[in-house]
Amino acid sequence: MRLHGRRILALAALIGLAVGVHSATAATAATTVTVQLVDKVPDAPMATGLTYGTPGIDLTKVTQVIKASRTSAPAGNVTFNVTNTSTDMVHEMLVVPVPVANKPLPYLADKFVLDESKIKSEGEVSELDPGKSGTLTVNLQPGTYLLLCNQPGHYAAGMWTLFTVIQ
Repeated sequence: MRLHGRRILALAALIGLAVGVHSATAATAATTVTVQLVDKVPDAPMATGLTYGTPGIDLTKVTQVIKASRTSAPAGNVTFNVTNTSTDMVHEMLVVPVPVANKPLPYLADKFVLDESKIKSEGEVSELDPGKSGTLTVNLQPGTYLLLCNQPGHYAAGMWTLFTVIQ
């Protein structure tokens, strides 16, 4: 009876170890977000003036969009699987923290892009040709971020979306 009891205890310990390893792995697994870079109205002229934090912007005028499968994730590793669905435009996706809510980011109006030397990007999937995909995994802290395309004119055309990382 004692030998049988020890075998049960040994088996229980192994099961507990396996469950513990699985829980630790699950806790560190990345949250996955599917992102599509989309030309919403390919035949329309590109919109302008739709940058984040611009007072009174009308986002119904957006001509290019970033569609994310989710708008938030828990803090930690987040994997972005990004696809450029355009048939004729190069796009990219940057993950940029928003330091102050509703405050515009530094924009170079003469070049039609954000000034990347004055923002902190957590990472990017850069220059995706039409129909191509890329992946980015970043460790994000709680806060608000913008997923955005910084190809000339795209950010001002409304090609950005808010993404929240929660504790």
